[in-house]
Amino acid sequence: MKLNTGYQRQGEYEHYVVDEPMPLLEWLLSHVAQSRSKVKATLQGRGVKVDGKTVSQFDFPLQPGMKVAVSKTKRNQQGFKSRWVKIVYEDRWLIVVEKAEGILSMAGGHAALNVKSVLDDYFRMSHQRCTAHVVHRLDRDTSGLMVYAKDMETERILEENWHEIVYDRRYVAVCSGEMEQDEGTVSNWLKDNKAYITYSSPVDNGGKLAITQFRVTARTTEHSLVEFKLETGRKNQIRVHAADMGHPVCGDVKYGNGDDPIHRLCLHAWLLCFYHPVTNQPLEFETPVPVAFRKLFK
Repeated sequence: MKLNTGYQRQGEYEHYVVDEPMPLLEWLLSHVAQSRSKVKATLQGRGVKVDGKTVSQFDFPLQPGMKVAVSKTKRNQQGFKSRWVKIVYEDRWLIVVEKAEGILSMAGGHAALNVKSVLDDYFRMSHQRCTAHVVHRLDRDTSGLMVYAKDMETERILEENWHEIVYDRRYVAVCSGEMEQDEGTVSNWLKDNKAYITYSSPVDNGGKLAITQFRVTARTTEHSLVEFKLETGRKNQIRVHAADMGHPVCGDVKYGNGDDPIHRLCLHAWLLCFYHPVTNQPLEFETPVPVAFRKLFK
């Protein structure tokens, strides 16, 4: 039976036939009766098929006559699953993920578990001829949003233009003690010593200038929930600056004070906004504050 332009419900998918050439996301937004956020989540969650093949590339070029199937659920249940890595967005050039605490961004030392190897396995399983290229890092025990390039040219563009491409990057942390100020800025120079401990100086010590904005969003007498916005991206910047303020990040064995209420480093990269390195489209991603963080402030 020939499908009409429009859709028919079949199983877990709604089926459409394309009637005009258009990039996939644009077509979905104009033809599928769902909110913009749900359409994007379905596409990012590998819940869209074109002519029977799963497609998550937002600018995939649709042509008249192509058949599009859209999952009725937010995510395609047969898609990628990992306890360590959650795919937030993917196209032909890059992939954005949310990493759990306890996994390295890339291979290091004798540790086999890292996000890059998880993604490389996923690319092989999904028959993609690419590998994950690291362009920035999160500490092993920090959770949150990261972007990886799929090819060397995209990696080069991101690395060489990182501070121009990334226009907003924020973290949330549980800090020890009740922070006195509601908001403010910490600015100093950071440098590693011979033991690879990063220390700060109010004057230029030959290190790198580090600037962090902070805003307290909740308090108890024991802890503060703080949003940090990076103006620079130095090694251990938030952890050192929080300690400088006398309110170190909870669970921080390197710069903390022993306060460890949920038995993990309480630092999460919750917001990442950047211009696409190839299309220049602004991309904005956010994740919820971890439940374990929020429970401390109920």
